[in-house]
Amino acid sequence: MKRIKDISVQDSDEDLRQEYAFDYQKSKPNRFAGQADNNRVVVVLDPDVSEIFGTPASVNKVLRALIKNMPTSGSKPKRSSKAA
Repeated sequence: MKRIKDISVQDSDEDLRQEYAFDYQKSKPNRFAGQADNNRVVVVLDPDVSEIFGTPASVNKVLRALIKNMPTSGSKPKRSSKAA
């Protein structure tokens, strides 16, 4: 069995070439290309939030409810009539 040399940070820089020759004739098309819809946005949820919202449908439901209750962009929030 061959013994593997320990690679330190300094050694790893020496192993990198300035240029690599890739044979693009052997390349394969991306099997995941075309699966993503251009109208979708990927959002990464924090772990505590993802515990509450386990599915994309549940996140969308809450966001749609929030959007429905948001003020329109042309309206301004009402000010209190009380004097400061």
